[in-house]
Amino acid sequence: MKALLDTNIVIHRETPNVRNLSIGTLFKWLDKARYAKCVHSVTIEELNKNSNIETRNSFNAKIQSYEILQMVAPLRQEVVAVSNEIDITENDKNDTILLNEIYSDRVDILISEDKKIHLKAQRLGIEDKVYTIDSFLEMIVSEFPDLIDYNVLAVKQEYFGNINLSDPFFDSLKEDYPGFEKWFNKKAEEKAYITYNKGRILSFLYLKTENAEENYADIIPIFVPKKRLKVGTFKVVSNGVRLGERFLKIIFDNAIANNVEEIYVTIFDKTEEQRRLISLMEEWGFQKYGTKGNNGEMVYIRNFSKMFDIANPKTTFPYLPTNTNIFLIPIYPKYHTELLPDSFLRTESPDNFVENEPHRNAISKIYISRSVQRDIKRGDVIIFYRTAPKEKPAYYHSVITTIGIVEEKIDNISNEAEFVLKARKRSIFTDGYLKEFWNFNPNYRPFLIRFLSTYSFQLGNRLNRKQLLEFGIISGAENELRGLKRITKEQFKLILKEAKVDERFIIN
Repeated sequence: MKALLDTNIVIHRETPNVRNLSIGTLFKWLDKARYAKCVHSVTIEELNKNSNIETRNSFNAKIQSYEILQMVAPLRQEVVAVSNEIDITENDKNDTILLNEIYSDRVDILISEDKKIHLKAQRLGIEDKVYTIDSFLEMIVSEFPDLIDYNVLAVKQEYFGNINLSDPFFDSLKEDYPGFEKWFNKKAEEKAYITYNKGRILSFLYLKTENAEENYADIIPIFVPKKRLKVGTFKVVSNGVRLGERFLKIIFDNAIANNVEEIYVTIFDKTEEQRRLISLMEEWGFQKYGTKGNNGEMVYIRNFSKMFDIANPKTTFPYLPTNTNIFLIPIYPKYHTELLPDSFLRTESPDNFVENEPHRNAISKIYISRSVQRDIKRGDVIIFYRTAPKEKPAYYHSVITTIGIVEEKIDNISNEAEFVLKARKRSIFTDGYLKEFWNFNPNYRPFLIRFLSTYSFQLGNRLNRKQLLEFGIISGAENELRGLKRITKEQFKLILKEAKVDERFIIN
């Protein structure tokens, strides 16, 4: 397998002062998975444009450890058309040359943090072969789960006073924020969310609830009075277990628990690592608002008032609409635990908060279905119905557990390879299992539902089959829940009421 690396990936890997700790993780996994690390001749040309002779010589010496692609694939017509539409600079056009190698099947995957590359890949229909560092690590970790020591990845709350400030993880924060160490030490009695990997810090999140009278004199434009959740410090090293999404879930759960109207974060965009975090936050509804101070620090905000965007549910997560289509959807117990663990944070007792299951981290997930009913679309609500374990009566042990919001239905998949590519990034299954699933019934192929895992019914409030029958939500007919079953809005509201769903999540 050949992995073509974008120019910026190579630059950040080979620079003398590596600030992006994710690069080391990426290269470690490329080696473990036995990918050939490829560099295009265009990249070498770009590196040799550096005005510093020593830097050029250093790069040219190190580049020999890569597999260099000397032959440039002729630009395909489709690629040229996309390039003419999107490319502006010479760098943009060079990136298109890299993308053309993927489109021409000269290499297997391309790894890049560049937004335009990913946009062009979508236009060309090859987005499943083009990865960010994060998405590549997610894919590869799912293929080699036995190589991960999951116990050291527990997300927990820890006192600042117990956290090692000399860990290299904090070096970039010390560089960006003069006085960071003094600020950190003053927080000794407060808590942050943190993860460790073999004794080294992998991620860190500090949150602070601020009332309407908070002083925001250093933010331009000045904030109007509101109750806000401040994301004080947020940094995640790419790792393959979706900690970025896990920490966003923590942020949103705290925002719900504290009844805030807005969430905000201040962040620089000096490094690829910071820009990747900004992209993640933008994906989940954060928008650039203004600046803080005079040092170029940016302010991003997330409106947290009750609303639902059917065109892009991520931007209004975790609010639940009641004016869309609602479906019950069955899931076997052996898959349920992996795909839909109870991930609702216990913010009311933070001392007991520990999360050490990496598959819980993702909010956006993939469900594989063979349902005859396929009339489902973005913005619809799905309620997962976990079937009873073997030798247990369904009357009491089949229960509804989780509410999700559909992001996308992926249907009309032409072959096994396409199915694996589209499923693997957000699926809990290995490539081997996905191939088995595709070939289980050649006359009736599966389709994919990408969804946001939004709300887990609390233990004790999960309606079982007996209650669903009594309330008239299901009839008990044979094969009634073999696939998607549409229910009415009134039945959905009854479920929300009887399951005691937190009203703060619901948009009536």
